[in-house]
Amino acid sequence: MVVIDGKQIASGINEDTKKEIKELKAKYNQFPCLATVVVGKDKSSKIYVQKREKMCEKIGIASRICDLPENSKEDDVLGMIGKLNNDENVHGIIVQVPLPKHINEKNVSESISPEKDVDCMNPLNLGRLASNNETFAPCTPKAVIIILKKSGIKISGKDVVIVGRSRIVGRPLALMFINRDATVTVCHTKTKTLEKHTKNADILVAAAGSLMLIKEDMIKENAVVVDVGINVAGSKIVGDVDFENVKNKASFITPVPGGVGPVTVAMIMKNTLEAFKRSKM
Repeated sequence: MVVIDGKQIASGINEDTKKEIKELKAKYNQFPCLATVVVGKDKSSKIYVQKREKMCEKIGIASRICDLPENSKEDDVLGMIGKLNNDENVHGIIVQVPLPKHINEKNVSESISPEKDVDCMNPLNLGRLASNNETFAPCTPKAVIIILKKSGIKISGKDVVIVGRSRIVGRPLALMFINRDATVTVCHTKTKTLEKHTKNADILVAAAGSLMLIKEDMIKENAVVVDVGINVAGSKIVGDVDFENVKNKASFITPVPGGVGPVTVAMIMKNTLEAFKRSKM
């Protein structure tokens, strides 16, 4: 059994990104810039934004945080995104979710310029993903694929089961696996006898946001288990997988924290760099 070190994988990716940014700074006398739109005071969102800010500073990406109050109107959010779309000094835009309930996330997603949509929220980029043209891939699904690649785990021909069908992770990840010739099953809250499907998985991705959902008896011997879930249990952050028991049966497994999370942040940095490079073409 191998516990995959996401921090180590992310560190290597970030070093490569940092090196390339330094070279481009010398050429263009400009840093890539990532703008984050934050509406309200959600505590989890604040933690994610702070982590991204620190990583931006570490590898040489300018970070711009656009804070809006909880009671902002949808037009205020769309107006802010419009300004960032038109700002040639901004290369990547992320709208932090969850948004307040009175703001339509679909309208917000559609307003982000596809060229600056570094977390693949715009339907155009999702459509490109569906047609096997990964212009920008969502950062968490992209992190899952990179983790498997860096760990020497082949995807082609494998039976993949994804537990979770969210627009942010499950659905785009299913497309990315299909693009790499896997046979994919997507499970969700309406799936009957979940373990019937998970037991068939060569690669199992848990992305349901359900504490300790995946137990040892739900996976087959030597399965690869990737845990995308983030749940709070007392003072601890834990995943969707019963890690301590499942690890004894899996061939590879990602921990929470320290697995998919750091690589997701690294993918945001890499996508922002890519958006910067495209802006110079």
